Amino acid sequence: MIYDKLPVVLLSTMASEKSSSTNHTIAAFILSHAEDIPKMSITDLAQACYVGTGSVSRFVRDIGLTDFAQLKQLCAEFAMRSFENKEETDPIVRQSHITEYIVSAMRTAAASVDSEQLEKICRDIQSYENIYAFGLLKAQSAAVSLQTDLLMAGKTIHTSTAFAEQMDTIINAGKEDLILIFSYTGTYFSSHAFRAKEKHLILPKIWMICGNDSGLPSFVDEVLLFESQGKKESHPFTLELMASLIAEEYTYMINHDRSGNTQ
Repeated sequence: MIYDKLPVVLLSTMASEKSSSTNHTIAAFILSHAEDIPKMSITDLAQACYVGTGSVSRFVRDIGLTDFAQLKQLCAEFAMRSFENKEETDPIVRQSHITEYIVSAMRTAAASVDSEQLEKICRDIQSYENIYAFGLLKAQSAAVSLQTDLLMAGKTIHTSTAFAEQMDTIINAGKEDLILIFSYTGTYFSSHAFRAKEKHLILPKIWMICGNDSGLPSFVDEVLLFESQGKKESHPFTLELMASLIAEEYTYMINHDRSGNTQ
């Protein structure tokens, strides 16, 4: 993974909640004190955030975890990790390397997309009325971009930045719903809350747009894959590219038949 799942979900919670909300307060405290959480009880955390223990328990469930013990375990794992230090100190060289890598990664991703799968996902977008596009943090920007571009093509889809709302929508979706998940590493469904509802999740049709399909759960029906090296530098750009390719193909599809004649 580029980032551990826990900080991604915590940052997503902070981005989607008001700064005065209980969940925002708890998420911010955990991110700032991840190394201390394994040594704290649920009462300690509640007191540190000036909330009740019930609020902490609800927060844990909202971010897709089983219980406070699991939160402590994930915090311990996160605290032990450190980001890789770059040896290059020249800012011009650094910027050049990053730019070259991003351009190369986007070209590789575009060239690796299966055109039949691209057309297939657009056919589903055309045929379903209830469509939801989701992702976490940077991946969510691709979902918003797709929502915007499809609206310009006359198709309305729905999205939400809050992970708890995304979970609630997916878990309660029915056979009339189409779910599009942007996930650079294919790990969006790794939380306990989704796995526990696996039987119910066979109802909606679920697409995953990702650079890695290893270990995807059985309830993911279709995958639009692109070649990826899994590095954080290209994370948002390749997903944004996939959103653009989907929107472009959808727009072409509804305006032309396959012989190239305008309808």
